[in-house]
Amino acid sequence: MHVVFDSRRFLIPFRSSLLPQIFTDTLVIGGGVAGMRAAIAAAQHGEVIVLAKGDFRHTNTAWAQGGVATVLDPQDTIESHVQDTLAAGAGACDEAVVRMVIEQGPKRIEEMFAWGMRVDRDAGGKVMLGREGGHAAHRIIHAGGDATGAEVQQVLVERVKQTAGVRVFSNCFALDLITPNDGEGSPVMGAITHHPKFGLQMIWARSTILAAGGSGVLFRETTNPPQATADGLAMAYRAGATLADMAYMQFHPTTLYLAGASRSLITEAIRGAGAYLLDEAKNRFMLGVHPMAELAPRDVVSQAIVRQLARQGGGKVYLDCRHISDINERFLGFAELLKKFDLNAQTDLVPIHPAAHYMVGGVKTDARARTNVPGLLAAGEVACTGLHGANRLASNSLLEGLVFGAIAGDAAADGWNGSRSLPRPGPVSVVSDIRPSDRGELDLTDVRSSLRSAMWKNVGIERTGAKLQGVAEMIDFWGRYTLDKIFDEPFGWETQNMLLVGAVMARAALWREESRGCHLRLDFPDRREGFAKQDVWRKHAKS
Repeated sequence: MHVVFDSRRFLIPFRSSLLPQIFTDTLVIGGGVAGMRAAIAAAQHGEVIVLAKGDFRHTNTAWAQGGVATVLDPQDTIESHVQDTLAAGAGACDEAVVRMVIEQGPKRIEEMFAWGMRVDRDAGGKVMLGREGGHAAHRIIHAGGDATGAEVQQVLVERVKQTAGVRVFSNCFALDLITPNDGEGSPVMGAITHHPKFGLQMIWARSTILAAGGSGVLFRETTNPPQATADGLAMAYRAGATLADMAYMQFHPTTLYLAGASRSLITEAIRGAGAYLLDEAKNRFMLGVHPMAELAPRDVVSQAIVRQLARQGGGKVYLDCRHISDINERFLGFAELLKKFDLNAQTDLVPIHPAAHYMVGGVKTDARARTNVPGLLAAGEVACTGLHGANRLASNSLLEGLVFGAIAGDAAADGWNGSRSLPRPGPVSVVSDIRPSDRGELDLTDVRSSLRSAMWKNVGIERTGAKLQGVAEMIDFWGRYTLDKIFDEPFGWETQNMLLVGAVMARAALWREESRGCHLRLDFPDRREGFAKQDVWRKHAKS
């Protein structure tokens, strides 16, 4: 059956023979932790091109304040980390993948240390390990308190610069994956891209690794950078890749909630350091919600905050750090953020609210990062590996990016069969005869704003079947007037990608008639074992 409106195969008409042709062994789409780590690994097998949509300061990796979860303390165990991950995943994790990632974690972190990664250490030089929501032990590595992602990004960028055979194309937008036809099993052979200086280009590759990040910008309230517009999910779907677990969007419990302020992330490490959540009456309401109180898994905390706000008829919920004597010294980014609004965590309560944070579902892969489409691998937030299940455990995302980035880079050569020949334009060139639609036009800015608001209100933390059905119909309407248009710049392409992925997410949430992990259905409040399976979504078909 058709799960969403029948999206056309390519966003724009093009004739490949008339465009500049670039060739490489491996094409990596995405410049965050998974993409850069994949490029380093893939370079051991041949030439690599990395496409970065913007610059490296605005990836989800660079914006990540939390740390990297891994077992370095002799008092901690791999099994404990595995069990915490499985518990957070609410019965939906692939246990074999969980064990693989967590077992490989220490090796990947030691590698990052060897490449120059600076982390917080005590006076004796020992790595300081923090604790975050859902973890039974102190196992979170931080850099600069709340600047871990920026440090990971910088280390990998520098390593890529030192790696022979890797070219990085910054500010380069990937529109679509190249396939010779639109049939089942048609292999990916690279991507069609757009650069503001060089225009459209065809990049041909024997293997393509999709590491294009998440989709938080689909929601009005989000911690994500503006680049996170679901492009990777959309282009994979159009090329025939399977998407899985698309109902699972994780909402981070604590973002700064002030009039006129962007929803700036407040790292979970601050609650790990002992901060409390207070209601309007200045009471700690999480004590009666979960045994781990403020350090419960993110879905539990986010849902508890929303319930508390409803119970008190609005008002505010606060983060209380006043009892932590060194809060401003330990979390410099947090202190600087509050200073902009004349707040001081040492003396003031900080108003907070949940926001869309991490896309748990994504392009379905196996344990070797392979998708159902030949020649296409996926890693990082764009992928659904089975690690996170129905809810990501705090600080497992950078870990996943490092582990699966390395796996995807190594696996890039698996399908080459020893051949050194590259794809050549010609018989496999795609010629499109898309004609501009004569339907009425909608203002793109209005469409995007309306979509983000509708997703937040109807596909947010609390969901019902009626609201999900309504938003699916709204997206269908906007899609009829937007998806058949031809645009010549990224804002239009992003909006089309957001509509497509929003439609899949709404329908996945509508199908999942249960509450599990970060998916809360008020009309189906209990977990139902019949929905423990992954729901997979493909162009023209659902199972």
